[in-house]
Amino acid sequence: MKTPHAEAFFDPQTSTFSYVVHAPGNAQCAIIDSVLDYEPHAAKTSTESAQKLVDYIKANQLELQWIIETHAHADHLSAGAWLQSQLGGQIAIGSPITTVQNTFKTIYHLGDHVKTNGEPFDVLFKAGDQFKIGDMTVDVLHVPGHTPADMAYHVHDLGIFVGDTLFLPDVGSARCDFPGGDAEQLYDSVQKLLSFPDDTVLFMCHDYPPANREPQHACTVAEQKQHNIHLRDGISKAEFVKMRTERDATLDMPRLILPSLQVNIQAGKLPQPEDDGHRYLKIPLNRF
Repeated sequence: MKTPHAEAFFDPQTSTFSYVVHAPGNAQCAIIDSVLDYEPHAAKTSTESAQKLVDYIKANQLELQWIIETHAHADHLSAGAWLQSQLGGQIAIGSPITTVQNTFKTIYHLGDHVKTNGEPFDVLFKAGDQFKIGDMTVDVLHVPGHTPADMAYHVHDLGIFVGDTLFLPDVGSARCDFPGGDAEQLYDSVQKLLSFPDDTVLFMCHDYPPANREPQHACTVAEQKQHNIHLRDGISKAEFVKMRTERDATLDMPRLILPSLQVNIQAGKLPQPEDDGHRYLKIPLNRF
C-alpha cells in the first residue's frame, strides 16, 4: 500500500479543519470532522464547505466509506448527514456519544424522536477498536476531557487525528468547561497522545493562529512536547488543571453552540420539518 494522505480543508468561519483521508491506488476514503455552513443571524444553512469535500472525492475518483466525527462539536454544525445523502458511507463516532445525547436531550427538552442510544449514527467506536479505511488500519483512542465522548483516530503510517484535545503549540489546549468536561481527564488524554513516537504527526481539528502566521493543520509529537504553551514537558497535571480551570472561567460560550449541539448529537441530521413544512431549531434560555 502506498503512503496514506490526508487532504485538509480549512473553514475560516469556525476555524475548523476537515479531512479526506485516503491512500493512493485505493479508492476508499474517509471524511473526518465535516462542516455544515451556518449563518446564525439569518438561521441559514449552506453546503459550500462540504461541497469542497465532495468535489475532491469525485475529482480523485474515490469512494466514501466513512464519515467520522471526533466528538459532538459545539462550534460548528456537522455536514455528516448531507454528505451521506450525496456520497453514501457510514457515519461513525465514539460510543460515549450516548452520554452526550442524554445530557443535551435534557437541556434542549427534545422529544422522544431523539434517541440516546447512539442513533442515528451508524457505527459507535469503542476505545481500542480497530477498523479499516480501504487497506489503511485505524486505531480508536478514547481521549476525554473536552467532552466525555472525544475520540482520536490513529491512521497507521499517517498520524493521529486528535479532535479537540491539543491545538498547535502556540495555541495550547481545548477548553474543558462543557457538560461532562474534565481538565484532569484532558491532561491524561494528552499524555496518551504524546506517548507516541516523537515523529508522529498530529492532525488538528482547529487552529486559532496568532497574527504572525497562517492556519496550520498539523505538527509532531516532538513539537508539542517541546513547545505547547499549556502542556509541554515539565508542566505538571496540577499546574495544567489550575491554568485550564481559571482560563475556562473567562471564556464565552462558542458562537454556534446552541444550534450546533442539537444537530450534532443527531449525526448532522437537521430537525424534521413541522406541519408548515419548515424546520426549527430550539434555543434553551439560561442553560449555559
